[in-house]
Amino acid sequence: VGLPDGGARRRTPGLRREEVAVLAGVGASWYQWLEQGRDISVSPQVLDAVGRVLRLSNTERRHLYVLAGLNPPAAEVEPSKRDMCEGLRRLIDTWMPYPAHIMDRYYNCVLYNDAAATVLGMRPETTWNCILDFFTDPLYRSRARNWEHNARTVVAQFRATCAANPDDEGFQQVLADLTEASAEFAALWEERDIEDAGQIRKELDHPLVGLLSLESTALQVPARPDLTIVLHTPLEEANTAAKLEWLASPEGRRGAMYPVAG
Repeated sequence: VGLPDGGARRRTPGLRREEVAVLAGVGASWYQWLEQGRDISVSPQVLDAVGRVLRLSNTERRHLYVLAGLNPPAAEVEPSKRDMCEGLRRLIDTWMPYPAHIMDRYYNCVLYNDAAATVLGMRPETTWNCILDFFTDPLYRSRARNWEHNARTVVAQFRATCAANPDDEGFQQVLADLTEASAEFAALWEERDIEDAGQIRKELDHPLVGLLSLESTALQVPARPDLTIVLHTPLEEANTAAKLEWLASPEGRRGAMYPVAG
């Protein structure tokens, strides 16, 4: 860490309290009071300096903020957690025969299972941005019975996400693309509704099996705050579960190979 070793062997590993204080740029007495939880004024800048010296992970740094009574910084992906996509791929594949997909923070589709392709029309030639496809993909819109109702919810949820990241240029770019591509989105955006992500009921007219009633649920994994898992669960109406099982069967897959109107 840049400190002289003093030439003597330490009886215990790690930095001494005084050394942490020096490296963090605070007084030794003040740092001792911080350790003891005394009623002192603590700034985010000082906590960041202490966290840097102690080489805290993002999770540990956020916990330090909570202990100090401050709002924690935004969650970040730890380098050791960046290889979770294979596990998440197994998750959505295990969700078969029900549709599932994974989005990044900008609504770009990262992974989707076969049912999402068959039911929702996810495919390589789309934009791979889920909210942009919601408004512009003619295949999806031809199947969505309650598209107008859900459009308001989708835009309200997107506004909540943008509001939580006001300085993020990525969201501003997605917003610009949406406004340019869809007059319907632009009109709904001006209504300024806001809503947290949760569950959305979807009614789809599939060309092979007819009506499908689904409930989509948006989930997040704390270790990957940059990703959202969207799982679709069949509702009791219209015998949806049996229809999804048939679509995933060899017979259903053969039927999906032939062009069908819609």
